[in-house]
Amino acid sequence: MPLLNPLLNLGILAHVDAGKTSLTERLLHTAGVIDEIGSVDAGSTTTDTLALERQRGITIKSAVVSFPLDGVTVNLIDTPGHPDFIAEVERVLGVLDGAVLVVSAVEGVQAQTRVLMRTLRRLRIPTLVFVNKIDRRGARDTAVLDQMAERLAVPVVPMGTAAGLGTRAARFRPGLGPAALEALADRDDGLLAAYLDGTVPEARLRRALTARTRDASVHPVYFGSAITGAGVPELIGGIERLLPPATGDPDAPVSGTVFKVERGPAGEKVAYARLFSGTLRVRDRIPFGDGRRGPGAEGRVTALSVFEHGTDTRTDSAGAGRIVKVWGLGGIRIGDALGAPGRSCEHHFAPPTLETVVVPGPGTDRRSLHLALTQLAEQDPLIGVRHDEQRGETSVSLYGEVQKEVVQATLADEYGLDVTFRETTTLCIERPVGTGHAVEFNKKDPNPFLATVGLRVDPAPPGAGVAFRLEVELGSMPYAFFKAVEDTVRETLGQGLHGWQVTDCTVTMTHCGYSPRQSHAHQGFDKSMSSTGYDFRGLTPLVLTEALRRAGTLVHEPVHRFRLEAPADTLGALLPVLARLGAVPENTGTRAAVCVLEGTVPAARVHALEQRLPGLTRGEGELETAFDHYAPVTRGTVPQRPRTDHNPLNRKEYLLNVTRRAGERTTS
Repeated sequence: MPLLNPLLNLGILAHVDAGKTSLTERLLHTAGVIDEIGSVDAGSTTTDTLALERQRGITIKSAVVSFPLDGVTVNLIDTPGHPDFIAEVERVLGVLDGAVLVVSAVEGVQAQTRVLMRTLRRLRIPTLVFVNKIDRRGARDTAVLDQMAERLAVPVVPMGTAAGLGTRAARFRPGLGPAALEALADRDDGLLAAYLDGTVPEARLRRALTARTRDASVHPVYFGSAITGAGVPELIGGIERLLPPATGDPDAPVSGTVFKVERGPAGEKVAYARLFSGTLRVRDRIPFGDGRRGPGAEGRVTALSVFEHGTDTRTDSAGAGRIVKVWGLGGIRIGDALGAPGRSCEHHFAPPTLETVVVPGPGTDRRSLHLALTQLAEQDPLIGVRHDEQRGETSVSLYGEVQKEVVQATLADEYGLDVTFRETTTLCIERPVGTGHAVEFNKKDPNPFLATVGLRVDPAPPGAGVAFRLEVELGSMPYAFFKAVEDTVRETLGQGLHGWQVTDCTVTMTHCGYSPRQSHAHQGFDKSMSSTGYDFRGLTPLVLTEALRRAGTLVHEPVHRFRLEAPADTLGALLPVLARLGAVPENTGTRAAVCVLEGTVPAARVHALEQRLPGLTRGEGELETAFDHYAPVTRGTVPQRPRTDHNPLNRKEYLLNVTRRAGERTTS
């Protein structure tokens, strides 16, 4: 249901350097929220608040700022454009009512533009396109529209034309032309009939435009300049009229999604959440979690803020449709649901495919470093901190080299920790190739644990993730023991037979058993005769690893899809190099004197291809790559990853590491 005071949660998305943050500044200035437009180059923008963002001139963390229009209050979320920070964008997508995708009139459609538009289309998020920088030398209009048709393959509706391209006097001339009518008529039978009759009143056309934009069937395109302000008033009009306002029942049970977590000045957690229904109040006790932590995750809201007039303002309550900052929920994590489960922060983009070991510099305490990295992972869970106690090493998973530099600078600036990194390596995964089953019974050698656990591992389709199932009755033993098994299964699958994360499988518990609570007269609970969660957590890795061994696993490496444009006369030099790098060209085309190659290349070879390309193409080659899928490793030796657990692959070593008592039992 529409809200009484219309709200719109709007995302600004773009390839890096397309002018997204500059457009945010212009929108805030036009709406009267700020008196002066900040400069990315000068580090004075409203939404880039981190010192590192101001130094580098790029957005690293999503930021929320609000501004009023005549008929709606807009919560605007500025997101990073650099692909290394795509995880920030991913979390924002689940809370949006609409989006503006910024495209440069000079560079046109770029790699990240395509990734973002594909995702916006898949999620059916109503999206306007703003072609920025029409005042820059080399700006294009119709050529960019043609690129959108060819490389984005989406229906666009030009909302006017650009005049004075490439000059400071460049401006936007609004007006719906024949292209708009044709695009809309293809998706509206009533409009098509009127079009064929030759009678389409403008009011009818604009109603169709609003309806088709709101159901994400078409994407209106505006031309302009965030620097000069050209086209921005028309874009604001489109935001107000064409994008759907937030909906939700403020009287329903509270349901929201956490998309960002940060630490306050005193180290307290502050959660950013979108409320989809209900009303949240200070002092409310609210359940939260991701559905996998079991019952009991609950906290009391100690403070709330909402976004109004360019800043966040403390409030006693906030209703459906709002984006809120919440204090008091100490265990909160990104992706958690607030109250009743609602939309979840699903993964729309590829996971990180790179990993590096963080090396503490002189005077840097390893424990302090581990704590700092753990806190960074709270704000960005895909950083994936991994600690190796035996080697005293901590590694992090990453999207790219820029993100590594940002982690390094953040540790130095915010935590006073000096670090360097080892060479970046590629993150692989393991998938089971068959079915494997193993079981160990309580009080039967060689099982030293007071528990019975049987597990079967079955392969699942790519992308399925990990599922845990029961073939035993839930009431056959205490729930806490089942929970201990499931949690340990998921943890153990982090390191497969070759040390990589195991995914795309179903693990089924086939056997269970325990020793009931025992006690002696005049004495308390006897642990040596009674099962505890420790027994199930200790036994599960041994059983699961044996089941995996019997199933067998295959290591898969990340593979990128590439698009390469280069002078046609360099094709002969390019193809042998692509072959040596393991790239597989699938489509080859020519356009005038330019050849276009599309295909796949192992992620581990992308950097080498980027380095070789300028020399092979006289500096004229353009390469776009993006993660596409995982494929079995077929070249060279199977990559191994050092283990950081107690190594259940070696039973004797595992038992000695887990507990001295277990080691003594195996030798007795």
